Amino acid sequence: MPSPPSRAATSDPKILIAVPEPLRGRILTEQARDRLHSLGTIVYNEQGRNWTGSELADRLHGVDVLLASWGLAPLTEDVLARADRLRLVAYAAGSVKAWATEAVFRRRPGSPSGIAIAHAAHRIADSVAEFSLMAALAGLRQAAWLDRRMRAGARWPGETPQATHEIRGCRVGVLGMGHVGQRAAKLFQAVGAEVWAYDPYLPTEGARARGVRLAELEELLKSCLVVSVHLPVTDETRHLLGARELGLIQDGAVLVNTARACVIDGDALLRELATGRFWAALDVYDEEPPPADHALRSMENVLLTPHVAGQTTESHTSLLGEMVDETARFVRGEPLQHQVTADMLATMA
Repeated sequence: MPSPPSRAATSDPKILIAVPEPLRGRILTEQARDRLHSLGTIVYNEQGRNWTGSELADRLHGVDVLLASWGLAPLTEDVLARADRLRLVAYAAGSVKAWATEAVFRRRPGSPSGIAIAHAAHRIADSVAEFSLMAALAGLRQAAWLDRRMRAGARWPGETPQATHEIRGCRVGVLGMGHVGQRAAKLFQAVGAEVWAYDPYLPTEGARARGVRLAELEELLKSCLVVSVHLPVTDETRHLLGARELGLIQDGAVLVNTARACVIDGDALLRELATGRFWAALDVYDEEPPPADHALRSMENVLLTPHVAGQTTESHTSLLGEMVDETARFVRGEPLQHQVTADMLATMA
């Protein structure tokens, strides 16, 4: 269990909103703003850009809670030097790895100088999981291929023999059972799929509770018609799917990657996709955006989207609201629901 954060040192905590416009206007709803102003004294970033580390440091004196989002400067020892009252960093986005340095975690939550971290990855995960289901369905039914054939002038491409499949009864392999993987598994189960999971950190009882079958990577790749990637980038997962592993994927299968590109060996993936053996939906790339002449752009058996799986109106307008709720728990001295601890980082995105 994470250590509970020390609550604000004052009954009127100072809350610094580091999120600049125009992003703040997109992720802070009127209702969330009203809740926020009921919690303490609010100070906004009105510079229209993210602060540098030194600019942020100049503003942390007397601050109890820092609410931030994409573009937050790393919280180094120098930045935290003036953070005399900071007890909570509530991050209205996903991964905290870009800014959560050892200096933050050295200040143990619950101690007089401790800093707790909360994040909204769970909220983005809902949108990514839904997108993964959509991409899997598009692949199983060959929607993108049929659309391209129609636009190219095919008389009636549905008459062309092209294997399509229902997802009901389909065996779906989920790689990684973190925030997104768990939600994706539920959605696949809801439409009747049989879900297998590869996650060395998921205990057998955890898999059983979620109704999924734990499998070794090779077994899953050979056995599942859909393979949906939801792995974080770690030393263990970098290029986890190389030439050998991709070669195990069955003909006619669907590979979906909404996680990170470097989980898959990009050159090996290109070689496999060039054979036309299976279909892929890719939302992430080694280089973003991929060059205009990248081979993926001309492949018929690939659906390409520009790293948008987590970007929905609903998820964006929930981000700061979720962290306002965490701030309210902190002010009331209640346990955080979405806390990140140092020992969690090794297996997180």
